Amino acid sequence: MTVFSELRMRPATATAGWDATTTARLVISGAVIFMLLVGANLATPLYPLLQANLGLSSLEVTAAFASYVLALVGTLLLAGHWSDHIGRRAALLVAVLAGLAGGWIFAEAGTLVALCAGRALQGTAVALATGASAAALRELLPSRPEWASRFTLLASSGGVAAGPVIGGLLSLLPGATTAPYVVHSLLLAALLVPLYLIRARPAIMVPAVSRPLHALAPRRPSVSRQARGAFWLASGVGFLSFAVFGFSLSLAPGYFAQVLGTDSRPLIGVLAGLPLGASALSQLVTLRGRLAVPAGLAVLGVSVMLLGAAGAWHSPALLVAAAVAAGLGQGIAFRTVFNDVAARVEPARHAQIISTVYVITYLGSAVPVLGLGWASAVFGMAAAVQGFVLLCGTAALALSAATLAATFTRQAKEPAGA
Repeated sequence: MTVFSELRMRPATATAGWDATTTARLVISGAVIFMLLVGANLATPLYPLLQANLGLSSLEVTAAFASYVLALVGTLLLAGHWSDHIGRRAALLVAVLAGLAGGWIFAEAGTLVALCAGRALQGTAVALATGASAAALRELLPSRPEWASRFTLLASSGGVAAGPVIGGLLSLLPGATTAPYVVHSLLLAALLVPLYLIRARPAIMVPAVSRPLHALAPRRPSVSRQARGAFWLASGVGFLSFAVFGFSLSLAPGYFAQVLGTDSRPLIGVLAGLPLGASALSQLVTLRGRLAVPAGLAVLGVSVMLLGAAGAWHSPALLVAAAVAAGLGQGIAFRTVFNDVAARVEPARHAQIISTVYVITYLGSAVPVLGLGWASAVFGMAAAVQGFVLLCGTAALALSAATLAATFTRQAKEPAGA
């Protein structure tokens, strides 16, 4: 199948192309979502500089960040199922092109509107790649669904964590706000070569020839009965944890700079990426058991509250420890519930339902953070952050208690010896 025939949803009979191994396909699928998320988060340590250069308020900074998330969510709702019909390769290739356009617009932006437009295109790119990459990894590892989920979350969390660090380091080059995007664009564009050359696998749901575009129409989000409980738990854990991550990637750089009394962009980038980096590394650790989810959520809740305490006490050591612990707790809890819902979903709807999980999850990066931006403008950043971490920490502990109670209830209902 050629890329163009895939986009037209007309399977070609030719078998030309690179017949890549499973390992190569795994690397390409993971590399695309990793690189797109790196690009989407290069701006994290640059926000204080952009805020000063463009004269933006805290609310306008959060608006620029939220435009990325809202575009991502909107695209997931409208096009989260497209890769089931046009194929994983075609969806990933279109995502890379959109990511290149978004990075270029953001790098050249001189107004808030241009910043939001670039961020929106980056959100569209990540959305197109999210369901396609997760579904591709699962199809490549049919007998190891848990590792497919781990690779998905490792690539996603790793990309989000690496973005601020790379952005901070590359900002030391001439042209602090543009150099990171020049380097990233070159690396991202290089992925177009294997994506174009690889021999793609057919889409799993080829539409009727008479109405091919009907398959791409927006779908009403729905979840099968057997996956419903797991879906809502994964969505709830995702929303809460991404509210914390959204804070780390938007207003936290300015907050961390105040706590540490520094304007070092590489240092700020490292601190902002710590929770995501710890979350990514947690995917390499095997922890099983019924208490994994409530324990992970409890660690997340306590750690988030300690982030606020670190700011109040101006303690860099506590700030680093709390950020790492929050990422580890989130990674363990979210991986467990994400793997559960992925295992219950039928293959033909995998991209659609996983995309729906991410719709709710990514809303956690937008809605609470917009509220935090408003509160910062009204009450000041320090007071707003204290209220935010208290609210998020309490919610995580409450969800931990609820999942623990549900676990004991299920255990009590099981027959002895089961």
